[in-house]
Amino acid sequence: MAAAVQYFDATMRQALPAEKLRDTWRAVVAQAGPFQRQLATRAERVQGYDIVVVTCRFARATLDVRITFDASLRIAGLYFAPGKGTSEYTTPPYANPARFREQTVRVGSGTWVLPGSLTFPAGVGPVSAVVLVHGSGPQDRDEAIGPNKPFRDLAWGLATSGIAVLRYDKRTQVYATQIAPLMDRFTVKEETIDDALAAVALLRQTPGINPKKIFVLGHSLGGTVAPRMASADPGIAGLIIMAGSTRPLEDLILEQTAYLFSLDGVLSDDERAQLDRLRRQVARVKDPTLSPAVRASELPLGVPARYWLDLRGYDPAALAGRVGRPMPIVQGGRDYQVTTVDFEGWRKGLSAHRNVSFKLYPALNHLFMEGEGKSTPVEYDRSGHVAGSVIEEIASWVRRQ
Repeated sequence: MAAAVQYFDATMRQALPAEKLRDTWRAVVAQAGPFQRQLATRAERVQGYDIVVVTCRFARATLDVRITFDASLRIAGLYFAPGKGTSEYTTPPYANPARFREQTVRVGSGTWVLPGSLTFPAGVGPVSAVVLVHGSGPQDRDEAIGPNKPFRDLAWGLATSGIAVLRYDKRTQVYATQIAPLMDRFTVKEETIDDALAAVALLRQTPGINPKKIFVLGHSLGGTVAPRMASADPGIAGLIIMAGSTRPLEDLILEQTAYLFSLDGVLSDDERAQLDRLRRQVARVKDPTLSPAVRASELPLGVPARYWLDLRGYDPAALAGRVGRPMPIVQGGRDYQVTTVDFEGWRKGLSAHRNVSFKLYPALNHLFMEGEGKSTPVEYDRSGHVAGSVIEEIASWVRRQ
């Protein structure tokens, strides 16, 4: 790792020293399995930086390794993201492009302006609108993983049903290089919440949108923190929670890692050691003495302490109950990343609220795509679409509000 760091620029050497780079690689291998082979490369140019994306096959997942180079060919950014694959996107059967139009928009202002897409249904407004909020990691506006684009499915499906949808590239995807030196102060507020609120504000100013009928749909991490968005903006008409967790994030990381290690039926000595190390890091997150001064290498996935402190004591279902907004909670029964334990957490916390509904889809995975048997990351490499029943459930709910 020391040799690799020699190619970093000054900012990267400070943000990702050899020890932290080693921890980052261990976290990648813990989640995705051992590296197997390189599948493809592509080059991009963003905001004056050259980016090389190397698509790599690991034992349990395909990842895109995004390497950003500055003008001196020093590495100015390094990110691991779900692989986007090379297959062409196909229109899902429930989407009719003749019934909507799509335009490019800019979400936010100042330092963190994000490119996005507004999918607008044909006809005369004002119409209801939904903002799509991503899960963890540097996601694009389609929340693309492998050949799948679940957020495009949602946008096109809902727009076909007469509902406008705004989706945007995530801050950590657009500004990876600029964020790197700020990571010690980075929390879920900067990662997710602020930009979602900016997207809601943009829709309120958009002709043809009913400003009183703007909803937030959060998937995974986006669903977990959606109640914080509603708490910050009383004008949000309702929340749609798709596979949002109700348990602490560090517990989910440990559970997911143990699940992935169990898939081959054998727990190797190295995997056992990784789990022991992760358990110690989870315990550190829960330690009452945790402070911003604790090194990120002592914490899960090498994520700095402020991020964990921001989430400490957060109870999504309890806050959702206090904000009182209507919401459907939807969950895939085959989801191993956010499980039915979390779904029951929402149900337990909100069952007394008459404006909250609960829907479990036994055959769906974390992407709300159908499958059989135990779900694995390899499943995400197969082309699919968000189930039509989920699109109809959400569309019907929005129309009733």
